[in-house]
Amino acid sequence: MPNFAYRAKTAGGDNADGTIIAGDAREAMALLRRQALFPIEVIDRSARTGAFEWKLDLPKRVKAETIADTLTQLSDLLNGGVTLLESLTILAEQSADETMADVLADVRDRVADGENLDEALAAHPKVFSELVVSMVRAGLEGAFLEESLQHVAGFLQKQDAIRGKVSGAMTYPIVLMVVGGIVTVVLVMYVVPMFEPFFERLQRSGAGLPLATVVLLALSHSLVRFGVLVLIAAAGVVVMLRRAVGTPKGRRVLDRLKLKIPIAGSIFHSMAVSRFCRVLGTLLRNGVPLLKSLDISSTSTGNVLLAETIQKASENISSGNSLAAPLAASGLIPPQVMAMMRVAEESNSLDSVLVKIADRMDEKTERKLDAMVRLIEPLMLLIIGAMVMFIIVAVLLPVFDMNTALD
Repeated sequence: MPNFAYRAKTAGGDNADGTIIAGDAREAMALLRRQALFPIEVIDRSARTGAFEWKLDLPKRVKAETIADTLTQLSDLLNGGVTLLESLTILAEQSADETMADVLADVRDRVADGENLDEALAAHPKVFSELVVSMVRAGLEGAFLEESLQHVAGFLQKQDAIRGKVSGAMTYPIVLMVVGGIVTVVLVMYVVPMFEPFFERLQRSGAGLPLATVVLLALSHSLVRFGVLVLIAAAGVVVMLRRAVGTPKGRRVLDRLKLKIPIAGSIFHSMAVSRFCRVLGTLLRNGVPLLKSLDISSTSTGNVLLAETIQKASENISSGNSLAAPLAASGLIPPQVMAMMRVAEESNSLDSVLVKIADRMDEKTERKLDAMVRLIEPLMLLIIGAMVMFIIVAVLLPVFDMNTALD
């Protein structure tokens, strides 16, 4: 069996190191925990060294459903009187997702070293978003950690449900687009060249080719000669765009463009406003101060422009003014939502009204999504049909012209 070297912490906080024999790293960590040790590092000493090994280490993503389930289970354990360290240990050992198990083990070790739970979660930004970290921090500060975990798990489940609904509805249009694109490329690159000798004879005989045929031949020659270069250039553009979007300026430009997309822009807008209202209302209902709630809810919108507007509203409130004024001035909050927020702010019922606003906006967003998907399917059929029809017409037009000339 493999021999593992480890570094660990004792229950008293002292360092401990040594070796242990186990079937794999997870079993070694479990054995160490049974000895009241909290492992920091476990290394397989029996692994071969010096030999060349090549391994494709792709980043592993954790599903939103897995994260939501983990947060819900952590809340249940804490509600049941289990300590935080023991709860994290149980979840790490029982997690069916290997990546999540490793993350939870690291979170447990960080908490054992004296870090707060929110700080330990923030060390894994690819798994726990800013919203999760901020909600956990608010729960720790306001002594409602169990509730905050339940709420953020609910947010994640709702977002995952919407994302799943969109993905499921878009499957058919995407399949149409892919199949239609493949058929079009095959026709242009392999079928059209078969007619070139015929087209050349027509040109030598003095008969010109229709414009559609000339365009089709030029497109066919370009794809045959430069198809690989086009693919490489397209891949390069995609990589550059992904890097640009990763910068603050690029993210701001992308979020601005997303709001201007026909039909889809209003859906993105509604979803961002709904998330802001739901998180802000939930935090206020649990007694979190307004300024702190605004700071946390601004990270939940998923849109930089709206987040900046909320932060400006927070500055406005700290100066003694109302919340509604800067939000209304931004133009990013729908007028009907602003009207309800003004009334709620005056009647001191902002927390319950915001949650109701989010519920209504989510219902409208789902209807808009259904309408958009129903519109995309026939649109894709029309586009694919138009491409194929253009190829057929461009190929057959010279034949019709020749028959007319013979008559």
